[in-house]
Amino acid sequence: MADVNKKIGLSLGADLCWPLCYEDLMKSLDLAIPVGGDTVRFEVERVSIEPYDLRQHCSYDMVIDRLTHWYHTSREWIKKAVLMDDLYVLNNPWSLQSMEKQTSYCAMIQLGMPIPETWMVPPKSYDPTPDLRSTLHRYAKLFDIGSVGEDLGYPVIMKPYDGGGWRAVTRVEDEAALRRAYEASGKLVMHVQRAVHPSDAFVRVIGVGPQMRFVKYDVDAPLHDRYTLETDFLDADEEALLRESTMTVNSFFGWEYNSLEAMRSDGTWLPIDFANACPDSQVTSLHYHFPWLVKALLRWSVYCTATGRPMRRTLDWDAYYEIAKTDAPYREKLRGYAAIADERLETADFEEFCAKHLSHVDEVAWEYFGSEAAKTAVRQKVEALYPAGEVEEFTELFWGRIQTWRDGEGSAQ
Repeated sequence: MADVNKKIGLSLGADLCWPLCYEDLMKSLDLAIPVGGDTVRFEVERVSIEPYDLRQHCSYDMVIDRLTHWYHTSREWIKKAVLMDDLYVLNNPWSLQSMEKQTSYCAMIQLGMPIPETWMVPPKSYDPTPDLRSTLHRYAKLFDIGSVGEDLGYPVIMKPYDGGGWRAVTRVEDEAALRRAYEASGKLVMHVQRAVHPSDAFVRVIGVGPQMRFVKYDVDAPLHDRYTLETDFLDADEEALLRESTMTVNSFFGWEYNSLEAMRSDGTWLPIDFANACPDSQVTSLHYHFPWLVKALLRWSVYCTATGRPMRRTLDWDAYYEIAKTDAPYREKLRGYAAIADERLETADFEEFCAKHLSHVDEVAWEYFGSEAAKTAVRQKVEALYPAGEVEEFTELFWGRIQTWRDGEGSAQ
């Protein structure tokens, strides 16, 4: 029996709060997990950005990646390490690089998900280049943006086909507003999507491996209030449907750390955005739900690292499409997709592992999220986002919501 040290890397951009809490919890837990006759211990390190030899060995067993969706140097380093060193990464970097909202809509439409009707429209303007000019002159078909809105029916949502973080998202109520939004879109390639209207609920489902968190979302509230504190707002059937939808998307694209947004209209949940493979993970928006996220990342990363779970480098979609081609009702198909996801994400093995080796995480986390170290992590993120005169107010707001979690949900775990 040997002591085996495994290293988890955190590839970070602007993240401050959750990495601090993740690191602190890992230190407090000081895990020593028996696996295959060995005792596995863990080290956490932040991944640096620097020149590297393509043959340089990667010292990490797993990387939680928050950077390669936009920083190419890190993206190429991670892809090299997956190819050459069997690095396990959240999320699959090739999928993250190539699968934008457009692709995710198309794939899930083909699987039968009730995605609102969506059009892609050419950009309003272009960078002037000789080749593009001749291409557009020969082949670009003149169109009337107003006719797109008329076909969809108002209200519609105009948003970039590859956007994120509510960038350039506009709710359009009539043709005049649609024309203004299109004129203002510049060089962005846009989707125009039928709005879910009327609607009576908006949910974000955060998925980390097979773990799901259902959050009621208030799109009209200020950013710090959009993730509401409401719980138990879904019935069992709705929760199952949203879980299965999220599991299907995440396993299909290799996104083990992703969120799905859906709105309910006339009793039907319609997924509207689920290409969020770098989901909002900050205490300044998640607050009450923030401890769940940190624990979920810890459990899944420890499980994958300790067990040597192999990363699925390629995306095998055939099993999903075989179900999609059947005449079964959509709900039955969705259960079939989710069964594939449960198998690929090893849900049963993961839950058994957590019960056996990580049952004390809830207790340690409950204590930690009442500590000065956790409050310092909250404050650091607030200081990075808010004016100096508002730091105290918002630190206390978010810290108070975490204490509400500790007093209720946290203490019951």
